[in-house]
Amino acid sequence: VEHRKGAAAVVPVLPDGKILMVRQYRNALNRFTLEIPAGSRDSVTEPTIECASRELEEETGYRCDNLEFLLSLRTTVAFCNEMIDVYVARDLIPSEQHLDEGEYIELEAHELSELCELVYQGVIQDGKTVAAIMAYKNKYC
Repeated sequence: VEHRKGAAAVVPVLPDGKILMVRQYRNALNRFTLEIPAGSRDSVTEPTIECASRELEEETGYRCDNLEFLLSLRTTVAFCNEMIDVYVARDLIPSEQHLDEGEYIELEAHELSELCELVYQGVIQDGKTVAAIMAYKNKYC
């Protein structure tokens, strides 16, 4: 499967150290999932940092003036060439959510230790989210 545009994701860190997550329904799994905010680039030339910034505000209602690169990953190399750059957002600035038509997202704030436990329990299975949580823990804690 070719994923031509690529994507970006962001680990939004609140002032108290909790990580802001999005809960949304995923048709492919027929259930709700807990993930970091993410989305596809608007074009192949859009810098992933701009995509991450846009998705942060669209999905969470926060923006950040200083995103920090965390890692790049390939989601499923056996059958897909999708690439996602993941950033960390601190010093979040309240803004407004701009959800797509028909998109419904619940925001949840979690302690990093709780998110790690949800990964180990198999509750969080989304690849980009697992990689981002573990990379964030390894780099910053």
